[in-house]
Amino acid sequence: MPQNWTPAEMPTETAAGLPDDSGDLSPDQMTLPQLLERYAMLRDTVQGLEAEKEELGALIKQALAAGESAETELYRAELKVSRRVEYPLDRFREVFGDAAALEAASIDRRKAEALARAGDLDGQRLKNLAVSKEIQVLRLVPKTF
Repeated sequence: MPQNWTPAEMPTETAAGLPDDSGDLSPDQMTLPQLLERYAMLRDTVQGLEAEKEELGALIKQALAAGESAETELYRAELKVSRRVEYPLDRFREVFGDAAALEAASIDRRKAEALARAGDLDGQRLKNLAVSKEIQVLRLVPKTF
C-alpha cells in the first residue's frame, strides 16, 4: 500500500547531503554550523532564483520588443525605455583635455555637469558632446479589477 505524505513531511537535507536537524528552530536556537548551513542554503537559493529571473526577463523583453504581448491574471508585462546620458571618454578628452577628462571620468557625468555649471567647462560644448543611451526595463503592471 502506498504511503501518504506531503512535502512538509519529507525529511530535508543540508547541502552536504546530511539530514537537516534544524527543524523548526528559530535562528537564536540554532548552533553556529546550523546557522551557516541555513545561510548558505538561502544564499544559494536566492542566487539561483535571481539567475533564473534574469534569464526569463531577457526572454520576455526579447518577445515584447518583437511586438508580442504577455499578461497573467494579475500582471501585464511592458517594456519601459529610459535614457541615460553619457560622455564618450575619447571625444571628451579631445574637446576638454586630459585634466578635465581625468577629473570628470573618475567620478561620473554629474561631475562633468557640475564643472560646466561652475564655469570650468563650456556648457554648450559639453551638451553637444553628450550621447543619450536607451535601456529597456521589464515592468510588471498590476491589473486593476
